[in-house]
Amino acid sequence: MTRLTGRQIADEELAGWAYLLGGLQARIHTGDFATGLAVVDAIGAAAEEMNHHPDLDLRYSHVDVRLTSHDERGVTDRDVRLARTISSIAAGAGARVESADVSRLELALDTPAREKVLPFWAAVLAMEHLSGPGFGDELRDPSDGLPTVWFQGSGSEEPRQRWHPDVWVDPAQARPRIDAALAAGGTLVSDAEAPSYWVLADPEGNRVCLCTWQERD
Repeated sequence: MTRLTGRQIADEELAGWAYLLGGLQARIHTGDFATGLAVVDAIGAAAEEMNHHPDLDLRYSHVDVRLTSHDERGVTDRDVRLARTISSIAAGAGARVESADVSRLELALDTPAREKVLPFWAAVLAMEHLSGPGFGDELRDPSDGLPTVWFQGSGSEEPRQRWHPDVWVDPAQARPRIDAALAAGGTLVSDAEAPSYWVLADPEGNRVCLCTWQERD
C-alpha cells in the first residue's frame, strides 16, 4: 500500500473531508447523542469488515473522525475507501459530513540546538521520535492525544519566539481563517510560502503559522 500525496487525495474529491498532517479528518454533525452513537456503531462494523480502523471522538452533537494508515505513516487507498463508506453511513443517518470547522494543531520549537533538546521533550511528553523523508525530526504521541511537536532550525539570536503553533486547515478554509484573524486585530507577517503556510501575528506580536498540504509533496 502506497502513501498518497496531497494532490492525489484532493483528486479523490472526498466531500466533507480534509487532509491534515498525515490524515483524513471530518466532522459528522449528528444533532444528538443517540444518532452519534448509532453512527459510531455503524462505522465500527464497517471498519471491522475492512480491517482498517479510524480514530473516533463522540460528542453530544457530532462525531470527529480521523483516518490514517499507521504502517505507511500517512493516507493510503484504504483511508479513502473507508472515508467514502463513512460518508455513506452518515448520509444514511441523516447526518452531515463537513470539514470547515476541522483543524489540526502542531507545536513548533524554534531552536539552534535540535539534537540537544529533542530527547528532553520526547522524554517529558512520552512521545515517539519520528524521522526520515516526509517527517524531518518530530515527536508524535502514539495515542494521538497530544499535538505533534517538531523542531524548526533557527539562529541563536535573542529575543525570539521559541514556541509557535502551526494550525493545519483544509486549503478552502485558509482565507476565511486569515480574514477572521485580521478582523480580530492580527497582522499578516508573511505570505511568501503560501499556499503552504502563512505567518500571522496577534496584536502583541506572537506568531502562528496557518498551514495546508499544498506545495509540500
